[in-house]
Amino acid sequence: MTAQTDTPGSVTAVYKVTGMSCGHCEGSVSAEISEIPGVRSVKAVAAAGEVTVVSDSPLDDAAVRAAVDEAGYELVGKA
Repeated sequence: MTAQTDTPGSVTAVYKVTGMSCGHCEGSVSAEISEIPGVRSVKAVAAAGEVTVVSDSPLDDAAVRAAVDEAGYELVGKA
């Protein structure tokens, strides 16, 4: 994964997630990840199996994995 800074004080990370197949899936994953402190935005794309997260600082992978698990999907790593 390559973290890139979008604006001062923000970090973008892209995660690979399996099991998403529709807009409802995207919404579920996005809602759970949005609950992590410091997350500014989340964009899940089921067709690509990717979730892009913009946050104040790098996120703890365990927290992201737990959020994805809670939504019912599997985090397989960073893109």
